[in-house]
Amino acid sequence: MDQDSPKNAAAEITVTSNGELDDSLEHSFNRDLKRSLPAGLGLSETQITSHGFDGNKEGIIEAGPFQDKGGLRTQQKSGPVVLAEEPKNPAMEKLELVRRWSLNTYKCTRQLISEKLGRGSRTVDLELESQIEILRDNKKKYENILKLAQTLSSQLYQMVQTQRLLGDAFADLSLKSLELHEEFGYNADTQKLLAKNGETLLGAINFFISSVNTLVNKTIEDTLMTVKQYETARIEYDAYRTDLEELNLGPRDATTLPKIEQSQQLFQLHKEKYDKMRNDVSVKLKFLEENKVKVLHNQLVLFHNAIAAYFAGNQKQLDQTLKQFHIKLKNPGVDAPSWLEEQ
Repeated sequence: MDQDSPKNAAAEITVTSNGELDDSLEHSFNRDLKRSLPAGLGLSETQITSHGFDGNKEGIIEAGPFQDKGGLRTQQKSGPVVLAEEPKNPAMEKLELVRRWSLNTYKCTRQLISEKLGRGSRTVDLELESQIEILRDNKKKYENILKLAQTLSSQLYQMVQTQRLLGDAFADLSLKSLELHEEFGYNADTQKLLAKNGETLLGAINFFISSVNTLVNKTIEDTLMTVKQYETARIEYDAYRTDLEELNLGPRDATTLPKIEQSQQLFQLHKEKYDKMRNDVSVKLKFLEENKVKVLHNQLVLFHNAIAAYFAGNQKQLDQTLKQFHIKLKNPGVDAPSWLEEQ
């Protein structure tokens, strides 16, 4: 064989008298071993080191990154490792939401019970609470006015229908009773005129009812919904405030300090929510008061002028009242538009 195998080369390694390797033969061993390696590894990519036989390791072969001769494949340098975020489990998220909701409900219920029993303290804004109480009382009174106005409208409608039928009956008898033609005719004209004026008054009353109903059941109700949200925020704020106060009264150690810090964060979160809702209620109460005064002023003037003109028999004044408030009466016999047509 032209080339000796690495095994034969290693067998020919000699040692000196003190047991150390002969340096002149070490380079020969490395050269022969490198020639026996696969052709894919270059000499510059492989480093061979050997130690004395008295060492713990007999030999270490360190190889660099592999590159083929054509340069088609290279091993890229490793960059920073990016760990992909594990996908969240929907079931665990729902369970966590239920847990938080249950804990919040428990705290709020405990706060309400303690307030009713007189054991817990509650945050009170005297000025705001007074305005809310007045609004609720006024809402009840406006609802009573609305109910009475609806009753009046229903009764007036029945009276107008009766007057119209009575006028038709008088007109029919006026044609068939020649000896009482004029008398029946006068009564027919009177009842028809009353029915016409009654329809005009009915239009004014119904417009009054519609406006007050919008004020009570939409505008005021919307403000009271904000008040309910404010009261809920107040209860949550007091509940978490009480929790924080109780933790601060207890010992401070490695176990309680994280709980105190978490309680402080939750307290601050609900305090911001409470302050925001209190500001929202104050703003809505202010705008509601301005809108209420404007709406009721116009509607009360309308109601008064229409009633006064009707019972005074002033048909001209009654018609002017409707024109002043841009009220259009429906023609007799025309069905009321459907809810979809009114939208």
